[in-house]
Amino acid sequence: MEILAFGVQADEKPLIERAFKGHHEVRCLDVFLNEDTAPIATGYETVSTSVNAELGARVLEVLAAGGTRMIAQRSTGYNNIDLKAAERLGLTVARVSYYSPYSVAEFAWTLAMAVNRHVVRASTRTRDFDFRLDGLMGRDMHGRTAGVLGTGKIGEAFTRIAHGFGMRLLGWDVAENPVCRELGMEYVPKEQLLAESDLITLHVPLMPETTHLLDAAALKAMKDDAILVNSSRGGLIDTAALVAELREGRFAGVGLDVYEAEAGLFYVDRSLEAIEDDTLARLVTFPNVLVTSHQAYYTEDAVGQIIDATVNNVLDYKAGRRSENVLVPRS
Repeated sequence: MEILAFGVQADEKPLIERAFKGHHEVRCLDVFLNEDTAPIATGYETVSTSVNAELGARVLEVLAAGGTRMIAQRSTGYNNIDLKAAERLGLTVARVSYYSPYSVAEFAWTLAMAVNRHVVRASTRTRDFDFRLDGLMGRDMHGRTAGVLGTGKIGEAFTRIAHGFGMRLLGWDVAENPVCRELGMEYVPKEQLLAESDLITLHVPLMPETTHLLDAAALKAMKDDAILVNSSRGGLIDTAALVAELREGRFAGVGLDVYEAEAGLFYVDRSLEAIEDDTLARLVTFPNVLVTSHQAYYTEDAVGQIIDATVNNVLDYKAGRRSENVLVPRS
């Protein structure tokens, strides 16, 4: 069986080809799966997709009509997949339920420290041999308060690092993490966390209940000099409301690895094109904002685990086995 993999980055391609060697043939494409590219999958029983694939009902119908029977998504999140439509069409869907939480947690801290210590501005200056310190003053993290929204595996890893900095720890989640408790975390209502935290980080999944978890009211409840980091999903923040707050001169720094309208933009070179997304264009102009292109997971360790899990998902499908990664079982 030959597998068609969409949205494969250059660094990923040799890893995917090596992982599938001896099991199945794999054809890697750098284009992302959407309504325009879905016909390419005609004749492929199994398709592997990236986190930015558009797997709504229409795309799934095109895949099913072309003979696809299994979708192996190379990510933990699956808010981009219409699971009800997949079930109706008889498509098996699997994801990667676990990969290194340290990859995302460490990158969230990278963003936090970069905006706190103005690393990008300092680097740009020194390239021009401008060695002034004006405007580069940051703050110690030691003794300040970290608010962690979502204390699962990634939130726990972030909390361990915050504990190492000597920070006061506040958490919010539907279920408390005993490890975070042992590290000294106090679980509080979201409103209290927002009001008291100097650093706020998001580590919750995107679902209807968490969409715009940080809306206009929540953003206004934060400290004027807070640092906000989102390395989870863009839709957790109302970006238009965030831009409005930034225009008022609020927040010491904002680090975003995700953006709610990133599909079709991230992972693609748009440097020679006019960006039609006015919100994103405005967002990147703020001197206290750092935007990266959904790369928090992108380490050798995490990507290797994602690919290995994807291979196992395909092998399980062919063998008729079912694992915790299956979202829609084989009919």
